[in-house]
Amino acid sequence: MSTISPKERVLNLFQKKEVDRIPCFSGMGNVTEYALKKMGHRFADIHLDAKKMAEASASTYELFGFECAVLPFDLCIEAEALGCEINVYAHSEGILYPTIKKKLINSEQEMEITIPDDLKKKGRIPLLVEAIKIAKNRVGNEVAIGSYVLGPFTLAGQVMDLNELLKLSFKKPDKVSLLLDLLADAIIMVAEELIDAGLDYLTVREMGATSDVLSPRVFKNLIQKPLIKVISRITIPSVLHICGKTNQIVQFMIETGATAISVDQKNDLAESRKTLGKDALIFGNLDPYNILVQGTTEKVREAVRKCIDDGASAIWPGCDIWPTIPPENFHAMMEEIKNYKGGDRS
Repeated sequence: MSTISPKERVLNLFQKKEVDRIPCFSGMGNVTEYALKKMGHRFADIHLDAKKMAEASASTYELFGFECAVLPFDLCIEAEALGCEINVYAHSEGILYPTIKKKLINSEQEMEITIPDDLKKKGRIPLLVEAIKIAKNRVGNEVAIGSYVLGPFTLAGQVMDLNELLKLSFKKPDKVSLLLDLLADAIIMVAEELIDAGLDYLTVREMGATSDVLSPRVFKNLIQKPLIKVISRITIPSVLHICGKTNQIVQFMIETGATAISVDQKNDLAESRKTLGKDALIFGNLDPYNILVQGTTEKVREAVRKCIDDGASAIWPGCDIWPTIPPENFHAMMEEIKNYKGGDRS
């Protein structure tokens, strides 16, 4: 039997120390409908109440042994603090993620924004800080506490029309670059506040900069610099997550200085491992919906084994785990991690 705790396993991995087996955790949302029912919370509740948010973040560890507690559960925190209006669907009984209903920037002429000096006090940032502290008190001795911020380009796609942003990225990259630099400053302010609350690691989610949409050249020339600016100010282990087909940019992702990178199911993980070598921390790339939600328990086990065999440093779902994941699939994932000898690092 292993005597190492889930928290020690994750933190040792980040420090490139020896671990007894490959960890299974995430830097993105992973609350389940099963847990919500047990707690008596609606999905809408956990975005607006610090205690409920913390309870939800701890639930996947407490119920399934998932090796982390991560919060929040939506992608609107920074945009809301900057002045966007959001809809949290407060009266919904189902799974509806908060969305932005009114953008901060409505035209190219409005792109020269000013970041409020008191940004840390805006929107739900104080609520998230409180939730992190509650989660840390609840399970912080047992598992690592994680959170996430958006990357500058992804945040830009939240505060203004995404199609307009993509168009300007090609037509007026200098103007977009100025906006990304400003948003990087805002993200740093938020990140520092969350870190001070007691996080063990922080993920930067730059989903909008996927190679499915932007070329590697655009990533290198436009996206990488503001990411480096953000990540250089993160004083705890950091993970850079980008969705989609990222094989052509994994080297650029590593160059940002992130402690680890996270790739989704469209990435050829074995090829990324060849590109980056044995020492790089690559997290991934379990399909969070087609496998974890819709697959059988055996499909889940097969996918876990493949991730390990392809060279994953940690098993991470490729994005947020959809809340309707069947409990038996969650259990199958955690059991396979513990039983598959391909993951034995001792």
